[in-house]
Amino acid sequence: MAKGEGYRVVLLASPRGYCAGVERAVEVVRAALRLFGAPVYVRKQIVHNAHVVATLAREGAIFVESEEEVPEGNVVVFSAHGVSPAVHARARARRLRVIDATCPLVMKVHAEARRFASRGYTLFLIGHAGHEEVEGTMGEAPERIKLVQSAEEALEVEAEDPKRVAYLTQTTLSQDDAEEIIAVLRRRFPSLVGPPTEDICYATQNRQDAVRLVASRSQLVLVVGSTNSSNSNRLVEVARRAGARAELVEDASAVNPAWLEGVDVVGLTSGASAPEYLVQGVLELLARAGFNRVEEIRVAEEQVSFELPAALKERALGGIAEGPAARLATGAERGVAPSEPAPAAPG
Repeated sequence: MAKGEGYRVVLLASPRGYCAGVERAVEVVRAALRLFGAPVYVRKQIVHNAHVVATLAREGAIFVESEEEVPEGNVVVFSAHGVSPAVHARARARRLRVIDATCPLVMKVHAEARRFASRGYTLFLIGHAGHEEVEGTMGEAPERIKLVQSAEEALEVEAEDPKRVAYLTQTTLSQDDAEEIIAVLRRRFPSLVGPPTEDICYATQNRQDAVRLVASRSQLVLVVGSTNSSNSNRLVEVARRAGARAELVEDASAVNPAWLEGVDVVGLTSGASAPEYLVQGVLELLARAGFNRVEEIRVAEEQVSFELPAALKERALGGIAEGPAARLATGAERGVAPSEPAPAAPG
């Protein structure tokens, strides 16, 4: 292929990078800073990307691990991953002014958890322990939700009433992994029901489909993303299953030149919380290493956008923490991804 033509090729996956929920969350922090001035407190990382967090910190955001670290009466933004009702309650007790940047697709999972729990179902939540999205979803009905992380755990988990069981999934999982676990649960619990529409989000699936195709034609795949980004790690796993060597890199500085030795075709993609300028930095590094041709491999168009929370749109917060206030934008569910706000260059 490229070898015979004398080229060293980069296969650039598309879609890649920011999804609508991440773009919205980043803009929520910036809008809050414009409206209220610095500092604006953010509970946890607004999205799982070290460069994004560092950039927003330079712009005046203060990142804290808990809402209890925020001085009473101050503005706090909840991250895109969602929080439990207990977090909202503690924020109300501290009279914090809450702006909820939870991704609307995560809010959908929370609503499903409440619906199933209210009907007396045992809920199997397929996801990863310790991930903020999982913690938030489990907090909706902790007495009814059981976390299932693998097919092995699916073989062991029990239900109060085996005929009244349901499953939900973390939005950033590998589709293949989720289907394997669901299949085990269905064999054990024939009455198992799921959400009306799948929980794994459109952006996660599109990025996995793109990297799978790219990896089938590549010797090495580079995935730009942070180590704590679930969807970025899943992209690495999908690429490896497709037969390529795959590495997760924070940015161009993390690319080991030794990885490129003897390689003629490199695949490149990025997780849903990685800004595009990081991908461009890797492309520049690869160009200097002799990869003199870039081919974009596109598997889907995206045209999704989410409106800002009502608290920001109305330019008033009312003084006391409220519940989720986000609204899904009307329009097509797929198409061209919105462009990312230009961040300051990383330091």
